[in-house]
Amino acid sequence: MRRLMLLRHAKTEHDAPSGHDQDRRLDERGRLDAAAIGTWIGRHPPLPDAVLVSTAVRARQTWEIARDAMNDAVRERLPQPQVELLDELYGAEPAQLLRIIRMAEVTDPARLMLIGHNPGMHELALMLAGSGDAAAKKSLEHNLPTAGLAILDFAVGDWSEVAFRRGKLVRFTSPKLLKQALDD
Repeated sequence: MRRLMLLRHAKTEHDAPSGHDQDRRLDERGRLDAAAIGTWIGRHPPLPDAVLVSTAVRARQTWEIARDAMNDAVRERLPQPQVELLDELYGAEPAQLLRIIRMAEVTDPARLMLIGHNPGMHELALMLAGSGDAAAKKSLEHNLPTAGLAILDFAVGDWSEVAFRRGKLVRFTSPKLLKQALDD
């Protein structure tokens, strides 16, 4: 069994001071949302064994804030995941993202998290989900919002076997959905 966690970066400023899209930073809402999703992940183990993060500033900041919130939410000290920054995640299309996921067989984590960008991450989540939570799938069809998290399980023994429509969508959540759940 392999678990894949797809996390879109949190909300960002509209323009980077440098003028380069990759340099856009999280805004205040983005920092709060990254912490909220990190806290949720920390309270809903299992946690990722490995994390692949886009080199864009907003993706790195999302990971750093979410990681700290996860650690704060976990009562006992857990091993930290192996983290790798990948240029290839920036602007990647679903087929490129799938190749990156399949490469995880080298380190073979049971649970892998990707932190990247739309439209690739949203399209990938939809293309991987062949079964699972119908309500979550319906919500995910509309969008993978900033700081949105899709969790998929694959009944495979190796990451190289992960394929489109073979995943089971276990959960889809976002800071907005977490807030709605609290308000209900």
